[in-house]
Amino acid sequence: MTRARAGRIRPPLLPALLPVIAPAVLAALLGASPARADAPPASDAAAATAPACTWPAWQAFQSHLLQQDGRVIDPASPRAHTVSEAQAYALFFALVAGDRDVFERILRWTEDNLAAGDLSLRLPAWQWGRRDDGSWGVLDANSAADADLWLAYVLAQAGRRWDERRYRALSSLLAERILREETAVVPGLGRVLLPGAQGFEPADGLWRLNPSYVPPFLLRWFATHSGDPRWAAVHRSGLRLLQDSAPHGFAPDWAYFRQAAADGKPAGFELDERGAPDRAGAYDAIRVYLWVGITSPADPERAALLQHFSAMTAATAGGAPPRSVDAATGRGDGSLGPPGFSAALLPLSAALGQEEALHSLRNRLRAEPPAADAYYEQALALFGMGSLEGRYAFAADGSLIFAAAPCAAEPPHP
Repeated sequence: MTRARAGRIRPPLLPALLPVIAPAVLAALLGASPARADAPPASDAAAATAPACTWPAWQAFQSHLLQQDGRVIDPASPRAHTVSEAQAYALFFALVAGDRDVFERILRWTEDNLAAGDLSLRLPAWQWGRRDDGSWGVLDANSAADADLWLAYVLAQAGRRWDERRYRALSSLLAERILREETAVVPGLGRVLLPGAQGFEPADGLWRLNPSYVPPFLLRWFATHSGDPRWAAVHRSGLRLLQDSAPHGFAPDWAYFRQAAADGKPAGFELDERGAPDRAGAYDAIRVYLWVGITSPADPERAALLQHFSAMTAATAGGAPPRSVDAATGRGDGSLGPPGFSAALLPLSAALGQEEALHSLRNRLRAEPPAADAYYEQALALFGMGSLEGRYAFAADGSLIFAAAPCAAEPPHP
């Protein structure tokens, strides 16, 4: 049994968690029509009063993966760990569901355990779990920029939905800290989002970046609403990172950018120069296709991104995408990705109007749903299917659009 960080004593929040078998939920939810993402964001008043709809898959996620204290656990990890990304994603799902009590519980655990009790003073540590001596606590104090970006964004949207100044203020403080501690000006690329505060310039003039850490709609929101030109620069470099690191339309897990050399070699992303492991796109990269698929149709960059990354849907046979693809050659490794990868591709296939591909992805998920205790696959499924079910969408400026009405109990069958 894990223990939360001692210090703050608060009354426990005990929302009822509906025990749902995840495979049954996944099968029931497939077949929903795509969300409209071209509508303007709901007004603050409407968003605050809109009734929360029942979301069986989110309730199942809570039942299997969310502890009562607000910690998202990855049962399959050797140290039963929690990562800051999981906490940020869970906050997003709670916000979409209108689950404020659960949202507060997750936020409290995150602040108390990953940020030493105060998110206004530090970025959260990325990994927490069982230590070698059997105690529980932070395993790696370095930050994870994708989690921090999602956390700052979700807090801002929660402040809008629930008219809560505290959330908006914390979002602003985190966003400023991200700029100071997790961005750098890279010659030839501009100001970029580093994957974390430390350790991502492995050699002089070389930077290690992660394309899945730069969802275009999140960066557009910060660039539009922050009033800080640094965010506009991060947005521009993020778009370059997405496309230039994937010359064949297949994103790598990690991308290496080298500044111009003294011998005249121009600045650019290294692919052919790297070994195969450094060019592979798998566990992290699958999110790139997900983020592109859920970007607003009104986003001016979306059409180009959809065309660029349509290669992955073309490489997906029988609803099963490849587990890993070499970004330099466009060749897969011959193995199939897990079911969560199929769920991640649902919005991209829908955005491209590929009905046959959508049918194959759904069939695969019916026959082989993600395991109930597979944290990452379940998160991909909540994002992918939640988008198609109309539970959320993004406006052209990146603002979160909440469901305008309660969700149907039974989505339509294909």
